[in-house]
Amino acid sequence: MVARIKFSASIRKPFHYNMQKLKEGNAKCLAAENIPMCTAENAELAIRFLEKQVGLLPDLKAKSVHISLNFSPDEQLSDDQMSLIAREYIEGIGFGQQPYLVYRHHDSGHPHCHIVTTNIRLDKSYISLHQIGKNVSEPVRKELETKYGLVRAEEQKKDQLRLKPITAEKVIYGKLDTKRAIGNILAEVIPNYKFTSLGELNAVLKLYNVLAEWGQEGSRINKNGGLLYRIINTKGQPVGVPIKASLFADKPTLNNLAKRFLTNDTYRFKFKNDVKTKIDLAIKFKKPDSLQKLQEQLKIQGLRLVPQVNEEGSIFGLTYVDLKSKCVFNGSALGKEYAAKRILERIHLPEKVNVNNAFASRKAYPQNEYSLNSQQKIPLEAYQKLDENSMLMLLMQYEFAASNVPYEWKKKKRKKNKR
Repeated sequence: MVARIKFSASIRKPFHYNMQKLKEGNAKCLAAENIPMCTAENAELAIRFLEKQVGLLPDLKAKSVHISLNFSPDEQLSDDQMSLIAREYIEGIGFGQQPYLVYRHHDSGHPHCHIVTTNIRLDKSYISLHQIGKNVSEPVRKELETKYGLVRAEEQKKDQLRLKPITAEKVIYGKLDTKRAIGNILAEVIPNYKFTSLGELNAVLKLYNVLAEWGQEGSRINKNGGLLYRIINTKGQPVGVPIKASLFADKPTLNNLAKRFLTNDTYRFKFKNDVKTKIDLAIKFKKPDSLQKLQEQLKIQGLRLVPQVNEEGSIFGLTYVDLKSKCVFNGSALGKEYAAKRILERIHLPEKVNVNNAFASRKAYPQNEYSLNSQQKIPLEAYQKLDENSMLMLLMQYEFAASNVPYEWKKKKRKKNKR
């Protein structure tokens, strides 16, 4: 069993998230405890009581607690069993006297339930959430695993509960199905990944076949800083119905995302050198001759390389997604040596290379038969066709040899001190 705990200032967001699942037929309310005049059958009445209790301490930042209990796909738990485990878990972490709701969701590949509660007590005191996951939740989780013979979290395969890309072909292009599929991705990516721009966010979303885009110029969405989220296929082409950011529970509009940019930039700073080292080692020792091979080498180190392509098909930028630290870096944010132009030079590809050719080996690039920058020898017949003036110009012109020097051996020019 895997327990995940999230905190926020709003009790409405997790409540309406689960109630929406309930209305769509993808969830079932298993329990409504310690809430007067409210049962599992009329759970929609719980929000009034929850808001009043949360309002007892308006200055407290974290007062909404949203917990998910995830079980192995091999475990077939009944509603009663899951409700009992949820009750014992909530009592074990010290929330047994708090008002809480338990919802079982049916829209995922593994059985799981969500618990919505608050850490504020009726006497205006509160339950501390500091290190509650490590110090309180983990011992309770392990105890329940032993008691009910559940598959231990450490023994579960890592990819069973991992977020998987949306398969565009499997999405029914109705609004609810598209919204639910995109919403699951956004709920996992936005709070956990550290990005500082819309482009960096899109680099992560593209890994899951989702794209955020501006509204049309002059539209209400564009003027109000809104965004549209849509599903893309494996070729990067949009499919299905675009969904407004304001329709999702967390309201991932551009204005709300911008609030994360500064804090994310501060957090990711300590991981910058680690990402640069991974790139340098991959280029220096593996000597990739295409972007695809560079991607493969970085993927082994938990780093995803996402190229940015313009309408003409040329690569104008590179973004790096570190799956270990959950940090996203545009190439220029790491330094000039890691921007698209420099990376293409370091793996000896043309600067303005088409995205399709960039993924092919550099051996596929035909060289001019009589090019002086080419390493091949000019045949004798070519010299015999030259006149005296042409021959003299050929012998006296500058011989470009920089392409024969490996990038790592090139010496940087020293800056002269100004007097």
